[in-house]
Amino acid sequence: MCDLMWSDPDDDIQGWGISARGAGYVFGPDIADQFLYANHLELIARSHQLAMEGYKYFFGQLLVTVWSAPNYCYRCGNVAAILTINVDGVIDFSVFEPRPTHLRKVPDFSTRMPDYFL
Repeated sequence: MCDLMWSDPDDDIQGWGISARGAGYVFGPDIADQFLYANHLELIARSHQLAMEGYKYFFGQLLVTVWSAPNYCYRCGNVAAILTINVDGVIDFSVFEPRPTHLRKVPDFSTRMPDYFL
């Protein structure tokens, strides 16, 4: 399960592949399908991958990445989202913008942030 949650979906492969990030793997729709079947689930909801629109579906909506950090690292320009699933299984996303630049305090980055986090 850890490999699935910390690795990235890739529509262009089958099975597992090496991640360009240098850590973890990439996986194809067959891996997601096997995981869902084995665990009697309908959807994999995960994070750990920037989604510019706050969320992004993969593999015909078998998997969704939800990203809840708007304007990641104060430079990515992305929105953020919160995923809600009601008791009937209806999925809803609340999407929100970052706080306006003039209203927020940006931390002092005295050391460079590793590219791994981007």
